[in-house]
Amino acid sequence: MTLEAQARAALRRGDLPAAASAAKALAQSEPGNPSGFFLMGIVAANAGQIAKAVPLIEAAVARGPTAEHLAQLARMLILLRRDGEAGNAARKALALGPADALTFDTIGCVLARLGEHEASLVPFAAAVKAEPENLEFRYNLAAASGFTGRVEDARDHYETILAADPVNARAHYALAILSRQTSRANHVPRLEAALKAAQRPDDALRIRYALAKEMEDIGDPAAFRHLSAANAEHKRTIRYEFAQDAAIFDAIEALFAGGTSALASGTGDPDPAPIFVVGMPRTGTTLVDRILSSHPDVVSAGELQDMPLAVKQLAGTPSRVVIDPETVAASANVNPAAIGEAYLARAAHHRPAGPPRFTDKLPANFLYIGHIAHALPNARIVCLRRNPMDTVWSNYKNLFASQSAYYAYSYDLMDTARYFARFDRLMALWDRLFPGRVLQLSYEGLVADQEGQTRRLLDHCGLEWNEACLSFHENSAAVATPSAAQVRRPLNADAVGKWRVHEQALQPVAKWLEAQGIALA
Repeated sequence: MTLEAQARAALRRGDLPAAASAAKALAQSEPGNPSGFFLMGIVAANAGQIAKAVPLIEAAVARGPTAEHLAQLARMLILLRRDGEAGNAARKALALGPADALTFDTIGCVLARLGEHEASLVPFAAAVKAEPENLEFRYNLAAASGFTGRVEDARDHYETILAADPVNARAHYALAILSRQTSRANHVPRLEAALKAAQRPDDALRIRYALAKEMEDIGDPAAFRHLSAANAEHKRTIRYEFAQDAAIFDAIEALFAGGTSALASGTGDPDPAPIFVVGMPRTGTTLVDRILSSHPDVVSAGELQDMPLAVKQLAGTPSRVVIDPETVAASANVNPAAIGEAYLARAAHHRPAGPPRFTDKLPANFLYIGHIAHALPNARIVCLRRNPMDTVWSNYKNLFASQSAYYAYSYDLMDTARYFARFDRLMALWDRLFPGRVLQLSYEGLVADQEGQTRRLLDHCGLEWNEACLSFHENSAAVATPSAAQVRRPLNADAVGKWRVHEQALQPVAKWLEAQGIALA
């Protein structure tokens, strides 16, 4: 067996020391052979040493690029948040014509992480064609099909997965949120059977969420029971305490307590291109993003992590989380212009060519409005506001990225109410400090007066009126959020007042919010 074959065999069985020994021997005996360096890089990556892996794989690429090597390099670069380089490597890998399904799938995953869901379809489809029995590859193709509006294709792929693996929780949940269910066409009996068969807590979590979603669609009050069980168990698993988020809000308020001079002196970057769409999740941010990106002068860049990452990088704090009280405090010493420049440099890798303006619809950017206002003085900011009870309920009932710290509050009703109250208080602070900078747009107001509120939105963003913004549901761009199905339909009031279906169970939330002086109407 050759040294390369020895290293690959050791990797397959998880024996990293043996893989490292064979790969190193190959690199030393054949220094011109890229495989030794590549395999040393893969060993480092499998050991969690991504920063060490990248130069090794780059050394392999320098000795003669292959699709496999470039695809794995792209995967490592994404993990290091070097998005522009990752995209370039992935596209070069695809152009070289991969010879195996894993390389195609890896390229697709990198493109999907970059928000290039349409482009990801080609490599994902090639991976499935090469290995049709691989359910992971098929799931990735199904997800990309759903994001790009190919609903029936997505449905077929999910059903194929479930035929082979009836307890595949990711497929069950994805199928449930793919479209609205009806009393005649739903998957409730199958989901109940899958729940009984589920062995892992994470599978039960997703299946309960799928059940709750479908039951709510068909008006079954048992939806709340499934949500309550799923969320309570997951909150115990992640050991979340609201004090974690409260400390971040406290740090932001403390930083800006002295007013608009909280950050280091500087004029910021004058680029007027960005339009930030912020707010609590599930309040209409995707809808407004679609409205704006239906304008010929605007393109959607998706939910970018670029502002949080720019602040984190320049604050220079050593913690492994993007935002914490220490990072907020340290950001006071950063020149606002540096934040603006760092943000725009990162965003450039996600911003499609063409239109002069772009939207960034990361809801959690409401935490960074103070930084945005200083760093990008000509950027426009829109904050979605929805009825507090509908906001709490919609956050509680939706499964966000289950390991993301951004949404850890959402697995408990009272934690979600507390988070809303702090959001509400922070938005009031931004209004006092930066009057006129943030358009607070009512979701219910937009539903009731689509044209009037759309005109108000466009005016705030410095955009001329365009009728296409009223036909946002015809926008063909990909949507990778839980709102994908809704924003492909004309505007309607279906989501207004949904919390009242569970009014009795939500009474403690209503009473607590009212006690905080938050109006529920």
